[in-house]
Formats: sequence, structure tokens, C-alpha cells
Amino acid sequence: MPEDDKPSGGSPAPSPRLKAKLPSAQGIKRPDFTPHGISGGSTRRTPPRPSALTAAQAKKRRRIMIAGLLVAALAVAGGTAWYLTRPGPEVEITGAFGKEPKVEIPKDLHPSGKYTSSVLIKGTGPALAAGDLAYVHLTYYKWPAKSATQSPAASTGEEDEEGGSTKINSTYAKNEETGQAGKPATFQVGNKDLTGIDKTLDKLLSGQTVGSRVMAEIPPADGFGKEGQPQLGISGTDSMLFVLDVVESVPKNAPPYGKQKKFSEDGLPTVEADEGKAPKVTMPDAEAPDKLVVKTLVEGDGPALAKGDTAVTRYQGQIWKNGKEFDSSWKRGTPQPFEIGTGQTVPGFDKGLLGKKVGSRVMLILPPKEGYGKQGNPQGGIKGDDTLVFIVDLLGVAPK
Repeated sequence: MPEDDKPSGGSPAPSPRLKAKLPSAQGIKRPDFTPHGISGGSTRRTPPRPSALTAAQAKKRRRIMIAGLLVAALAVAGGTAWYLTRPGPEVEITGAFGKEPKVEIPKDLHPSGKYTSSVLIKGTGPALAAGDLAYVHLTYYKWPAKSATQSPAASTGEEDEEGGSTKINSTYAKNEETGQAGKPATFQVGNKDLTGIDKTLDKLLSGQTVGSRVMAEIPPADGFGKEGQPQLGISGTDSMLFVLDVVESVPKNAPPYGKQKKFSEDGLPTVEADEGKAPKVTMPDAEAPDKLVVKTLVEGDGPALAKGDTAVTRYQGQIWKNGKEFDSSWKRGTPQPFEIGTGQTVPGFDKGLLGKKVGSRVMLILPPKEGYGKQGNPQGGIKGDDTLVFIVDLLGVAPK
């Protein structure tokens, strides 16, 4: 030991007395305790740098950060709310009125099981009333109930192996035999004898205006019932989706365009009528003519009937020899369509109505060969030698 390091004097100097009260580990609260070897991720202990911000600026920054976090939280919450309440899949129907619509029914959209309807296009024509004839193009689909095998893809109407919707038919479709475009279906509005799906379609059409396109979901109870329609592949649990275009109508009480004056001519029936009422026909005391007689009682100003036209008429038929009325669309309360010039009705109608204008009232006198022939019509009480007298009002022409 060097001399300088030795204690001076005789006896050694006393050791210094150090007192330090060290806290035990149990007495240290967790926020203040850092175990040995862990320094919060840093191996160097550096004093905190003084902030370059004033107290006011620091406070402002904290506010901005809090606001940013709040906006982010609201954005997340808003996105979640949109996701939970976003619109579900819907039936999509596109295309112009009067042309076959394109219908897409998502497979993950199932029928509600209730009758619902909506007007897709609102027409500006007359409203359909009881007794009117409505000419309607319709397209309809089978819409199965929920199936576990269905997957989220859209059906365009073709048969789907997994149980999706299926297009059943459309009046717009061309006739495969003739190649002609499809014709609208004819409905008598307000017929009280209808049942099942016919009754439901009547309810759907009543009050609709010409020029309208309407859609309806029809459940089994309002459609084909528990039996379904096996020949169409429709089961008793399948709903139906209908899209209807109301293209034309003929009102029940459409009058001829002009008032009829009393018609009286020697050897022919006398015809009297009040507007809006069935004509009163008095048979003469004379022999019935043996050739077709055509008399225009009221001249209309509508289009002339051509071969192949379907004339919408209101008529009354009687037997010459006794005046017996055997048929009357007036009493049935609805107009009657006849295709003219193609052999679809009795010869006297085909010949006598060709070229006559819509809005006319015409008297036709038909000897047996121009009516029901030698066989007559037993159901109507018409014998093979009976001459017939028809008073026919031409109300319109059905759309093609």
C-alpha cells in the first residue's frame, strides 16, 4: 500500500455511517415500479426533452387529437349502422311500357307470403271499371319460397337447378307456329264469378288506368292454392310475380258516336233505342229476306274494320219469325269481341261488318246460310230455317 493511502495517526478512522431507507417491493405501487432489466423498451435512460410548445399550444393539440379520435369513432359507428340498415335485395323490372319487361329476382330475396302490388308506370288513360274490357300484356314468374340451397345470384327467368325463380309465360312472346307477335290477354273487369288467381288479377286491375304498368306478388292462397299448377311446374308453396301492362280498354257503356234515330223501312224490322239502352226491335209482318241485309243505323267516325281485326261489340240477337231474343251482350253487362273476316264467327258477321267504322250501329239480317246453317243452334233455340236479326254496336278494335 502506498504511504499516502495509509491512515495517519495511530488508530484507524471510524467507517462512515450511512442510513438509507429503501422501500420494499411490496410497498411500491405498480405504476412506479420498473423491474430490473426492463426500462420500458429503451436501454438508455435519457432525460425527457423540453417541449417546444407552450402550455396553450399543447392544450390545443390535445383538443385536436381528441376531436380526431371522436370523428374516427363516429365514422366507424356510422359505417356499421349503414351496414346493418342498408337496403336489401329488390326485384328489378326494366324496359319500356308496351314491350316485354326484363325482370330480375335475386335468389336471396324470398317472397313475403303476402299479396302486395305497386304501380311502376302510371298511365294517363281512362280508369278500368266494372264491366269494361281490358287488354293487358302480362309476364309472370314462379317465385319459390325460401330454400336452403339457394345462393345469392340473380335469375333472369330461365329454369334454375337450385330452386330460383322461373319465367312461366309472357303474352309478348311470339307464336311459335305462326311467328306472329303475341297479343294482349282480354279481361272482363269486375266479374263476380271469378275465383283463385283470376279473382286476384281482377282486383289488381280494377281502377288501374290505361297506360299503366303494375307489379304484384301473389302468394299461393291468392293464386293457385295448395294444389298449385303442376302442368306449369308450380307447387302449392310457390308464390307468383306478375307484371301487367294495361294497353287498352273498352268501356262497358261506350255509346256509338251519334244518336240513333228511329229506323223504319217497309219489309224490315223497326228499331228504336234511347242512348245507353238496349235497342227495341219490332219484327214486321212480312217474309224474311233470303239474302244478307246490312243497314247502317248510325254512322261512326272511327277506323273501318279490316280483315283480321277483332271488333269489340255490343249486340242483341233475335229470331225473325217470333222476335224471341236469344242472345244479348247488353244483359251480360260486358262488350263482346269478334274476329272479323277470318271465319271465327258466323258468315253474316264476317261479311256484314267488314269496312264498317268504329262508332257505328249496324243491323244485320242473316238467313240460315249466313247464320248457323241447317243445323241451327239448339242451345240458343235457333232452328235450321230461322232467320236472325242482330243489332250491333261497334265500340272499338282490340289491340294487336
